Amino acid sequence: MASLHRVKIAPKGMGLNDFVAHQEGFFAAEGLDVEFDWKTFKGTQSSWKGLNYFERPQDKPYTESKEDVIQGACVWGTICNASAGMGRVVADAYGDSPWAIFVRPDSKIRKPEDLKDIPISVGMRAGSHFNVPYRLEKYLPLEHIKVVNTGGFGARLKALLDGEVEAASLLPPQIAMAEQLGLRKIIEDTFHTLWWVPESASPEGVRGYLNALQRAEEAMDKNEQKYLPLWKHSVPAEFADYRPWDFTKFGRGERFVYKRIPQKEFDDTMAQVKRWGLDRYLKERDFEKLTCPTAA
Repeated sequence: MASLHRVKIAPKGMGLNDFVAHQEGFFAAEGLDVEFDWKTFKGTQSSWKGLNYFERPQDKPYTESKEDVIQGACVWGTICNASAGMGRVVADAYGDSPWAIFVRPDSKIRKPEDLKDIPISVGMRAGSHFNVPYRLEKYLPLEHIKVVNTGGFGARLKALLDGEVEAASLLPPQIAMAEQLGLRKIIEDTFHTLWWVPESASPEGVRGYLNALQRAEEAMDKNEQKYLPLWKHSVPAEFADYRPWDFTKFGRGERFVYKRIPQKEFDDTMAQVKRWGLDRYLKERDFEKLTCPTAA
């Protein structure tokens, strides 16, 4: 019997596919021996205050520990990270995830236009950050769209609850948590995510990983309610005992789409990042050179 291919994964936490694939043995069925990188995962939930680019928790496997870790982020973040020298983009699949901006129930902010010059809590150069100008520009001039770097999705929700910020850019499962806490949603939409891997990643390992996520997607299509309790893995530690979360109302979160990301989306992303003045760390800008080959 062939030995399993060892793969280290830092879940995004915006969806359940990683946890379903692990629980149901889909990784092993694809020839993978998976280890979850909980340190990086929990770091991406925490505060990034005072940390520069290349110092964030998700950067450290590339800049410090030099570990081979499969990670995921928004399309913008993944492409920018790879372009800046942190790994390669997995272009053969993408995620489709909810996004929203929330305020406290007593806030005077009622509509997107009310966010003019209001610092919105984000994790810099990640989905929570890029979504803000990307979605708010139809309501406000770019110079009136402000962000403040708080960090991971757990930290952003906590900053909003503690009154440190007036608004926060949230992803699953913090969107469902915010709703259960009575916070008010100002704007919502969806966005795409991508996985990125170190340059040394095995094409066979990456393909097996994607296949396992697809198996998990199909399993959830058949019985979503069975897997909703797995959201417990994505609730940050400081919120674990905050209240009895009703996971039955959390929904699917991010969905896995086994289709190649279009070249046009890459080109549009690069153009937006340059227009926003967020391209200072970009080096390689050729889509094919930034992508990781995967086994057929």
